[in-house]
Amino acid sequence: MRISDSVANYILQMLNDENGIAEIQRNELANTLGCVPSQINYVITSRFTPEQGYIVESRRGGGGYIRIIRRSMTKSDLIMHIVNSIGPKLDAASMRAMLRNLVETGVASESDAHLMMAGFSDSALAPAPKEIRDQLRASIFKNMLLVLNV
Repeated sequence: MRISDSVANYILQMLNDENGIAEIQRNELANTLGCVPSQINYVITSRFTPEQGYIVESRRGGGGYIRIIRRSMTKSDLIMHIVNSIGPKLDAASMRAMLRNLVETGVASESDAHLMMAGFSDSALAPAPKEIRDQLRASIFKNMLLVLNV
């Protein structure tokens, strides 16, 4: 198991044990899991994002901590949050992460996600000029997400 998976699993277990709120001290967690503090930061910024339903607060200094709060969101809230977070451009990797989140939360099925990934891949968008593919992907993806919201 990769260290990033170990860190994420440890934090998820804390969230489950503490009713959706985990308070960690980065250096202590790094020592416990045998990694460097920057790996903790990477996992938190990549896996515990607002788009994935988490609020992250941090306080630096001697008594510093990182608090992660799992927000409970309705299907509609999650979809609208993702739609509003997309912006004018969307690269393929970001779209895949958003789809993974939608599948993990039960908002989209695996088959829906696979169809969207295939339809918005760089190879599927190849007829469009390279400089507008991310714009095209963002526009169509937003509209497809709104259909999931119905």
